[in-house]
Amino acid sequence: MSLTGDVLTVQRVIPASPVAIFDLLADPARHVDIDGSGTLKAARSGGRRLTLGDSFGMDMKLGVAYSTRNVVVEFDENRRIAWQTLAAAPLDRLITGRIWRYELQPVEGGTLVKQSWDLRKEGPLSKLAVRRMAPMTERNMNRTLERIAELLTTA
Repeated sequence: MSLTGDVLTVQRVIPASPVAIFDLLADPARHVDIDGSGTLKAARSGGRRLTLGDSFGMDMKLGVAYSTRNVVVEFDENRRIAWQTLAAAPLDRLITGRIWRYELQPVEGGTLVKQSWDLRKEGPLSKLAVRRMAPMTERNMNRTLERIAELLTTA
């Protein structure tokens, strides 16, 4: 597992341009298409291109239905995008603050995509419990990169 401190990172070369991959990531409505976990059910503010500071909602289900609010905290066109996931009360005491980051680097054969699950801003009460989800999260992140590759190589 590639968990270093409080950051888990997976990577894959995807045979597509950084522009095509970034366009997919910057549209919250498309996140359902790329979600490798199967927990993302719908975007509540998709259909628009994200930029730094934007907020978007997601309807989720992991055993029980819940929703998240996500705020774009890093944005470098066609190179990096990251959002912080914030849960509504009362879940905000347990599962909130993690950052999902995608970094894109052009390489021979396509784009090296690094996806990170960054727990450094996770609430102190939840960090230990959330870290236990790292093996499952790593599998899901790899599935997400597979789905991105499938979507963009068949388009």
